[in-house]
Amino acid sequence: MDSPVVVAEEVADALADGRPVVALESTIISHGFPRPRNLEAARLFERLLVDAGVTPATIALIDGVPRVGLDEAALVRIAEDPAVVKVSGRDLPVAMVQRVTGATTVAATALLAHRSGIRVFSTGGLGGVHRQAARTFDESADLTTLARVPIAVVSAGAKSILDIHATLERLETLGVTVVGYRTSRYPGFYLSDSGHPVDWRVETPEEVAEVMAARDSLDAPQAVLVANPLPADLQLDPTVHDRVLTDALAEADRRGVTGKAVTPFLLAYLQEHTGGASLDVNIDIARNNIVLGGRIAAAWCARAAER
Repeated sequence: MDSPVVVAEEVADALADGRPVVALESTIISHGFPRPRNLEAARLFERLLVDAGVTPATIALIDGVPRVGLDEAALVRIAEDPAVVKVSGRDLPVAMVQRVTGATTVAATALLAHRSGIRVFSTGGLGGVHRQAARTFDESADLTTLARVPIAVVSAGAKSILDIHATLERLETLGVTVVGYRTSRYPGFYLSDSGHPVDWRVETPEEVAEVMAARDSLDAPQAVLVANPLPADLQLDPTVHDRVLTDALAEADRRGVTGKAVTPFLLAYLQEHTGGASLDVNIDIARNNIVLGGRIAAAWCARAAER
């Protein structure tokens, strides 16, 4: 059966030639940044990889077609079309049938990247267990997807708007390998340290590639999650973060914001009430993770070429 996933020629050629490729999600473009800065950011993220000799593969659905690698017209559409919706893994079949144009979440991006043979995926922050999940059962599909997709994911931890402790517990239960990149502390997205430790740390992209290979040798289905903290001098001021986040959570509860709407609401609230500082930090987070993802992909390909 023919694959419904359309892989861009430059991405397919890089994969066939054993050259490094890094997958990028598109929800960060459509829902993560305001217009027109979102398109500027999307172009920047791809350019960071191209300049490093790595092929970017931004992933999205265009008129119901899963696309791995976007041309300029598709990138502009994801950034500028207000009708673009968030598409998670469970949404893919319906979105395809109904010919939806959608931006892929971490879960959907990881699924489509793996399906296309891409081994490294860089994002900003993961979804996870929401606060008050014991009452709402609100947990991101990112976690269960990472439990069954053997891909390396570089992120700045889970978003600090979530219950970080519960998220780490769920990752452990699901068997997802978590390593801190040059840190023994789990990052908290806007914050370099979430207040929680990680059991394992790695020091180089080559070591991450070795961990990926060891995972492959065991036929383990889970992802390798690389927790890459933002340097402390670039993080959001912790005092401001804590104060504004507390207000944001209270406002979301007052308005009855639930489900997929929670994360965009909280991120928008933080942006507005930090005077845009959280947006600058968010872009720095993505840049930091994309650069590291490119280095890991290059190390993976170099390792494969030596064998």
